Amino acid sequence: MWISNKGKVAVVTGAGSGIGRAIAVRLARDDAAIAVWDINAEGAAETARMITDAGGKAIAIGVDCSDKAAITAAAQRTRAELGSITILVNNAGIAPFTPFMDIGEELFDKVIRINLKGPFLVIREIMPDMVAAKWGRIINITSSSTQSGSVGQTHYVSSKGGLLGMTKALALEYAPTGITVNMVPPGFIDTPMLRASPVDVDAYAASMPMKRVGKPEDIAAACAFLASEEAGYITGQTISTNGGRYMGSA
Repeated sequence: MWISNKGKVAVVTGAGSGIGRAIAVRLARDDAAIAVWDINAEGAAETARMITDAGGKAIAIGVDCSDKAAITAAAQRTRAELGSITILVNNAGIAPFTPFMDIGEELFDKVIRINLKGPFLVIREIMPDMVAAKWGRIINITSSSTQSGSVGQTHYVSSKGGLLGMTKALALEYAPTGITVNMVPPGFIDTPMLRASPVDVDAYAASMPMKRVGKPEDIAAACAFLASEEAGYITGQTISTNGGRYMGSA
C-alpha cells in the first residue's frame, strides 16, 4: 500500500534509536516532515540525519518527554521550523525489570511519569493543533505485556496498561473531531533495549509462532497505516504486532 502524508508534520518521541527511529524513518518515507524528539540528543540527531540524507525533512530536538516545560519548548520549535503538528507517535519510555518487592515508590513513580504521564503531557500540548486542523493521528506505543503480564515488570505493565486506557478514552472523546487515537503494542521486537534486558532473546524467539524476533520496521509499518488517510475510520483500536504471540483483543 502506498501512503502519502505530504504536507503533514509528525512528532515521534523516543526516536533516537530502536522502534522510534524506525517509525520516524518510515513516516518520512511517506512524505511527512518529522520532528525527532528524544532525551538522547545525539541519537535524535543521528535519526534526523538518516532522514535528511535519504531526501526527507526532519529536525532533531533533545527533550525529556516527561517534562512539561521541555515538551512545550519542543513543540514550539517544531511548529516554528516545520509547521502545525497533526501526527503524534508516543514511543518514548523505559522498561526496567525489577522484582515486585524491590520496586520502591521512587522507581514506580519514575516509570509512571515517563511511560504514562509523559504521553498525557505531550498529547495535551499537541492536541490543539489537531483540533484546529480537524484532522489528527495519535498513536500510542503500548506493550504486549498488558495482555500477557511480564515477570519482574509490575511497574512497567501498570504504566502501559494506563496508556491503553488513556487511548480508548481519548478515542471516544475525540471521535467526532477527525482525530483518531490508536495503539500499537510491540511484541518481542529486536531493539537495544531488549538486548540489554535479562531475556534470552534467541531462545524466546525460537518459541514464537513465527520462530523469529520482530523488527522495529514491523512496528513502523503498523504506525504508518494508522497515521494515514486510509485509517480515518479506525479509532480506539489495537494493532497487535507480535508474530502471533497471543490473540488478545486489547
